[in-house]
Amino acid sequence: MNEVLIRGARLYGEGEPVDVLVADGVIAGIGAPGVATVPEGAEVIEAAGQVLLPGFVDLHTHLREPGREDTETIETGSSAAALGGYTAVFAMANTDPVADNAVVVEHVWRRGREIGLVDVHPVGAVTAGLAGERLAELGTMAKSAAGVRMFSDDGHCVADPLIMRRALEYSTALGTVVAQHAEEPRLTVGAQAHEGERASRLGYTGWPSSAEESIVARDCVLARHAGARLHVCHVSTTGTVDVLAWAKGLGVDVSAEVTPHHLLLTDERLATYDPINKVNPPLRTEADAERMRQALADGVVDCVATDHAPHAVQDKDCEWAAARPGMLGLQTALSIVAETMVRPGLLDWRGVARVMSERPAEIAGLPDQGRPLAEGEPANLVLIDPDAEWTVHGAELASLAGNTPYEGMRLPAVVSATLLRGRITAREGKIG
Repeated sequence: MNEVLIRGARLYGEGEPVDVLVADGVIAGIGAPGVATVPEGAEVIEAAGQVLLPGFVDLHTHLREPGREDTETIETGSSAAALGGYTAVFAMANTDPVADNAVVVEHVWRRGREIGLVDVHPVGAVTAGLAGERLAELGTMAKSAAGVRMFSDDGHCVADPLIMRRALEYSTALGTVVAQHAEEPRLTVGAQAHEGERASRLGYTGWPSSAEESIVARDCVLARHAGARLHVCHVSTTGTVDVLAWAKGLGVDVSAEVTPHHLLLTDERLATYDPINKVNPPLRTEADAERMRQALADGVVDCVATDHAPHAVQDKDCEWAAARPGMLGLQTALSIVAETMVRPGLLDWRGVARVMSERPAEIAGLPDQGRPLAEGEPANLVLIDPDAEWTVHGAELASLAGNTPYEGMRLPAVVSATLLRGRITAREGKIG
C-alpha cells in the first residue's frame, strides 16, 4: 500500500497545521501534528505550515500530440502540468490528425494513462477537421474508452449558428459540454492585436472586442433554447463579462474561464513588437484585465484555465504577422493567480481552490477531482509554499517549447509537491 504522510500542512491555508496521512489513493486520516504514527515505508513530506489544496484541473491545454511532437508531447506536457500542481488536464482537439473521432481521442487518453503523471482527458472536436461545416462523431467519442466529456473547436470558432445549435442539442443528450472559442471570424480578418489606441499607433490591424462578445451573446441564447451546457473559453473583454452576467441572470447554464495571461498582461506589451506577446484572443487593456480579475473573484467568470500553447522557436522567433499565437501556462498559472488575485486580496487560498480545482472539475464532470480535503476523499493534492518566490526561465520549464511571456519575472508561490491518487508525481521542482 502506497502511503504518504504530509506533516504540518494548513488545509486551504486556514487554521493550525495538521498531519495528513494518504494511503491507498485516498486521504486516510487528518489529525494534530505528531499524533499519527509514521507507517513503516511511508514517504514523509515536511510541509512546515505550507498550504494544501485539491489538485488543480485545467480545462484548456494544448499537448500537440499527435502531429506536433516537436513542440510538445503528452509526456512533456504532463510533466509541466504535474510541476504546476495539476492532477487533471483537458487536451484540446487541434492536433494532426484532429481529435474528431474515437481513434484519436483514445490514443490521447491511453498515452496519458501510460505516462500517469496527470489524468489526461481528450477534448473532442465539435466539427469534422475543425472545418466548421459538419458535426464530428460526438456520440462515438463520448461513448469511447476515453469517455469524452467536452467538445471544442478551440483555435477556431464554431461560427455557423445552425452547427452550433445542433452541437448543443447533441451535447445535451450526451451529458457533455460544448466549449466555444468565441471569435466572429468576419470581424477578425487580418487582425493582429486588440483594437484600440495602441494598435492604431503601432500599426497593428485591430481585433475588436465585439468579435468575442457577439458570439458569446449568440451562444448563450442558443444554449438557453436548447437547455444545453455552454462553456466559454478564454474570456478577455469587459463586454463579455457583462453578457455572462446577463445570461446567468436568466438561468442559462453557461460557465467561463479566464487565462492567467489575461489576468496579468495587457496590450501595453505590444510596443516591443515581440511575438511572445501574440495570443488569441489578444492581450486587452488594463481596464479589461481589471474586470477579468473582479469577475473571477465574483464568480461571473468561473475558473482559471491556462490555454497552455507551446510553439517551436521558428513559429515565435519571427515577424509578428507570421508568428503563431499562444503562450506556455501550466507551470506559471499558480504564480500568476497568486500575484493577481491572492496578493491584492481578491481571493484567499480557499478561493484559489474554487477557481483552479473545484469549479473546473464540476464543469467537466470529474467525480474524483476537486474534492474536499477530508478523510475518505481521493488524494489528488497540491502542496504550495505561499511565501517562496521563483524566477521564470523558459529554458528550465518542462515543456519542449520555451515561449513564456514571463521570462525573467520574479513570481510568488511555489508548488512543493503534487499527488495523483496518493502517488507523488512532482516534488521540489522535480518529477516523481
